[in-house]
Amino acid sequence: MNSGNEEGDTGARKPQELVRQWWLALARRERRLILAGTTLVVLALLWWLALAPALRTIQRAPAQIDAAEAQLQQMQRLATEARDLRAVTPVPADQAANVLKAATARLGDKGRLSLQGDRAVLTVAGVSSVALRDWLAEARSGARARTIEANLSRGTSGLTGTVVVGMGAGS
Repeated sequence: MNSGNEEGDTGARKPQELVRQWWLALARRERRLILAGTTLVVLALLWWLALAPALRTIQRAPAQIDAAEAQLQQMQRLATEARDLRAVTPVPADQAANVLKAATARLGDKGRLSLQGDRAVLTVAGVSSVALRDWLAEARSGARARTIEANLSRGTSGLTGTVVVGMGAGS
């Protein structure tokens, strides 16, 4: 019976009391080791969860700022270009068509142009990326045409596919 009362007393004790009794029952050296180990674990968690990520962020910040500034400058250049292009008077449809035909003729047998109202479809086969870039630049500056859609693939002989450009005031 007596052991039953002791078990009942132990079960009724609060967990904090049990931990306190266990702690006081430890030797002084054991308590120091547990405190040192606990401190080490807390410091490691503080490093991994708070300090290391913050230091990585600080180290990466200058490069991210530089990239954001470069992106901002690019966007400002594009905004200026768009504003300038909107201010340019549209080219008459027949003149735009002539410009696109002349640019396509420079592609030789690698390019074919099809005019469809206020759109033009350039079909290329084996054209170099430089030649296509030049065609697009001429289309934009000479015909005031803008690219609406491009479906290109790169092969061993160059680019193959179609480029659709819009012409006129609506483009």
